[in-house]
Amino acid sequence: MSLIFCFVCKLQQDRHDRPTQVLTCVFVHGCDSENTPEDEDDLYAAVYGLEDEYAGLEIYEDLMRTEQQTSMKQAEVDVRSCCLSEIKQTEERYTETLESIEKYFLNPLKKFFSAAEIDKVFLNIPDLVKLHKSLMVDLQDSILNKNALNLHQIFISYKDRLLIYGIYCSQVEIAIAVLDLIVKEKEDVRLKLEECSKRANNGKFSLRDLLVVPMQRVLKYHLLLQELVKHTNDAADRSNLRIALDAMKDLAQYINEVKRDNETLREIDQYQRSIENLNQPLISLGRPKGDGEVRLVSSVDKKKLDRSHIFLFDVAAIVCKRRGDNYEMKEVLDLNVFKVTNNPTPDREGKKWCYSFYVTHQQGHTGFELFFKTRELKKKWLEQFEMAISNIRPEKANHNSHQFRMHSFERITSCSYCHLLLRGIFNQGYLCVKCGLGAHKECLGRLGVCGRTGETPPFLTEMVVFKGNGRPPDGHCGLAGVHVHVVFISHRFSDKVKHIKILTKDGGFYIAESRLFKTVQELVDYYKQHSLKEGFSSLDTTLQVPYREPDNGNTPRAISRAGSVFSPRVVGVAVARYDFSSRDTRELSLLQGDVIRIYSKMSNGWWKGEVGGRVGWFPSTYVDEED
Repeated sequence: MSLIFCFVCKLQQDRHDRPTQVLTCVFVHGCDSENTPEDEDDLYAAVYGLEDEYAGLEIYEDLMRTEQQTSMKQAEVDVRSCCLSEIKQTEERYTETLESIEKYFLNPLKKFFSAAEIDKVFLNIPDLVKLHKSLMVDLQDSILNKNALNLHQIFISYKDRLLIYGIYCSQVEIAIAVLDLIVKEKEDVRLKLEECSKRANNGKFSLRDLLVVPMQRVLKYHLLLQELVKHTNDAADRSNLRIALDAMKDLAQYINEVKRDNETLREIDQYQRSIENLNQPLISLGRPKGDGEVRLVSSVDKKKLDRSHIFLFDVAAIVCKRRGDNYEMKEVLDLNVFKVTNNPTPDREGKKWCYSFYVTHQQGHTGFELFFKTRELKKKWLEQFEMAISNIRPEKANHNSHQFRMHSFERITSCSYCHLLLRGIFNQGYLCVKCGLGAHKECLGRLGVCGRTGETPPFLTEMVVFKGNGRPPDGHCGLAGVHVHVVFISHRFSDKVKHIKILTKDGGFYIAESRLFKTVQELVDYYKQHSLKEGFSSLDTTLQVPYREPDNGNTPRAISRAGSVFSPRVVGVAVARYDFSSRDTRELSLLQGDVIRIYSKMSNGWWKGEVGGRVGWFPSTYVDEED
């Protein structure tokens, strides 16, 4: 009885703890009149306000409520069975909901809406119906007839098909706005919608309510699998399910980034309308990084201090003159041919507009010195310019004879190294202009020699981080199907996280070839008593405090949960599973194994945290949160 009670209470707690559980819409924060780099959290904390306005979460939960969530009469059923049952039953309820939208709303309204209005309001609902009827049957067959042994394969195989949610989730806000406009203008449509609601669900939910549900559902799959993994004891099953979980996390992050990029497109459109004399579409310049007032001196006329307004994008900076509420374009600085250097002249303390840096043309053409009102503004703008140039000319762009360039991929593309999706809808990653491979910024420099084929890079989604607690995590101590897993000891030494790969030979395990162990447990026990320098000359230490055990208050500050009156409240601790290279000064670069103090969790898939004194936003799907 107590086991089921704890599980049900956890589900209820999750529902009420909305920001930490549901990667859906987020709340719009206010912003200053100038969108400078000071507005650090806008891109990560403000995209959509749908969740609160339409009470989407409550509607989803009401529709998806299953027997085991409303009754506790099957106390003898274990938690894992509850997880499987919830996956199956909620998929059945969701498929019914989609069919209801199509049957009771879409089809009857074809007589009242134009074809264009049907497309704008219902988007790709018919495609979702077909997709989920198929997925539902496969999940039912797996859970009822195959003991869920192939459940992981189902989610992995459906990942690509579920990518159509990128379209739906990015357009649903517009769909609801179009619906509201039609209802406001056409009384007969309003009455018809009320009739449709009564037939569909006795008037409990309107079409407006139901349109939010698909966005809720697709961003639930990784949460459902996360619970299932947590309560799966069999090593092979757990390992396979973890791969499926990674696939659904990648899907969720992709969808959230598509949503964010669509919001960015609207922001770009606003800039396009407000800047006069532009002779090119702003979308070609990439994502906006900030805008604000600046004083500008040309290298041609060093005496003239022009009051200007600058807009910084991925690949260019636009210098404008303000004309009332609009701006007149004066210069476009193509960052491909400029470099940025700090002004070495000491700042004159207390003087305004004396803090500057140089934007210099690499071929000696006209350059500029940019002056800012405060030292802090100069620092933020300099960092943004440097980051933009780093994105254009990343350090590893030409590694192994490749020629990687920032690129907007027309088709959904996966990274050729880590096989995670390139996220968003423009400037998603880098394309080698010689061999055609695509990659994340953090994966540049890890691919084989340009032009070579047949090399199999390590699959980061299958990499195991073993935290040194005397045993590997459940599911990572053997083979799972055809997948071979790599085992590491992650340890902290000299206040740095390092990794030791455990090698295998003749059925045994070793880190120094001269000493072979029958099990990983034996290896760990041995190196608790003997120095690791046997395998690594620079690592003269033993395995000491297991990761999850207390260490009498000697935990380094990097992973301590204790805060101070000067520090943000720590809401959790996570370990990075993959490297992540920031594309913006607001983002936090990660290395695999980094221990992150989590400060906040936004429902759009981005969390804010700190590593080694650096604070910023990072994708939540790149880390594992510790219990």
